[in-house]
Amino acid sequence: MDYPIARRPGFDPPAEFASLRAEAPVCPVSLRHGQQAHLVTRYDDVRAVLRDHGRFSSDPSTPGFPQLRPVVDRKAAPGSFLVTDPPEHTRYRRMVTGEFTVRRMAALRSDVERITRERLAALRSGPRPADLVTAFALPVPSDVICLLLGVPVSDQEFFSTRSRAHLDRSLSAAQVQGALDELHAYLAELIRARRLSPRDDLISRLVREPGLTDEEAVGMTVLLLVGGHETTANSIALSVLALQRERAWWEALVASPDLVDNAVEELLRFLSPVHHGVVRAVGGEATVGGTVLAAGEGVIASLFAANRDPAAFPDPDRLDLRRDARTHLAFGSGVHQCVGQLLARLEMRVALRALVTELPDLHLAVPFEEVEFKFDAPIYGLRSLPITW
Repeated sequence: MDYPIARRPGFDPPAEFASLRAEAPVCPVSLRHGQQAHLVTRYDDVRAVLRDHGRFSSDPSTPGFPQLRPVVDRKAAPGSFLVTDPPEHTRYRRMVTGEFTVRRMAALRSDVERITRERLAALRSGPRPADLVTAFALPVPSDVICLLLGVPVSDQEFFSTRSRAHLDRSLSAAQVQGALDELHAYLAELIRARRLSPRDDLISRLVREPGLTDEEAVGMTVLLLVGGHETTANSIALSVLALQRERAWWEALVASPDLVDNAVEELLRFLSPVHHGVVRAVGGEATVGGTVLAAGEGVIASLFAANRDPAAFPDPDRLDLRRDARTHLAFGSGVHQCVGQLLARLEMRVALRALVTELPDLHLAVPFEEVEFKFDAPIYGLRSLPITW
């Protein structure tokens, strides 16, 4: 079986996932670079792989590490803690964990609400129909991560286009690498400026860390910058589309905005925007789902398949905003669980609450069948979402 598996427009995972969970929960697959790996699809097995950082490595230099991106990574970029193992991962992550605590998010909430109001006001005052992606879903988290990192908002278009290219698997390896090189050069200059003239922002605090090189700071900032807005932007747009597709749930949120917080957890489970999965290399013999894996083999843990596992979530293909979905794996699990998950939740809650409160009559401006989905990207999303009200 080739992987990634082609999917159809909409919100459901490929139909093959259901049969794989039942018949071949650890299934051999072929990847784009000619590699072989094992696709893991059951909730308990996926969670076990993600939480066992001793036997499953996130480092691309580990033999057998699966390559899903057009650019083949032979080693982790300095500072990129997403693809490093402890103790190096622990060192990097410690530097940023304090920026994303519950207390920090509570202090940031007023800024997120202000940014959301401003973007929504601009959307409402503009022409109709409007594109929710470019006018709201992408700018809100982009503005927030700009504020956190200390990146000038005037440069938002630059880094948004580069970060999207970095994640667009329809582009050639040369195009992806070119976008990444431009992003690195921009951030390297910003980091040098903050070393000379610190401000009250995350980058300024990061460069004060003892022993952290500029190259490491760039790697960490790229990860926070790309992860800090792409996933949330896609999640907001997909959530609105899903709620419009099942209009009764949109109306339920309009009638009871307090349902939004719980709804966000179910939407994250149901949509699972990181739809191609999380890759690991087997560092030592391990048994997953009854299958013995040897050192040097690759594993793809499907968050999407796990979040639709009926053993974990009854009737999993049904969107139910009143479901308790807090155990979903949309943000991963274990030491590599998304460091910005609290920020993503905050942004989604504020954005959806604002939309159902201020634009209760929002509806699609085109038939559902004309909405453009992004298929060949590690983060599922929409190219545009025409709306009116």
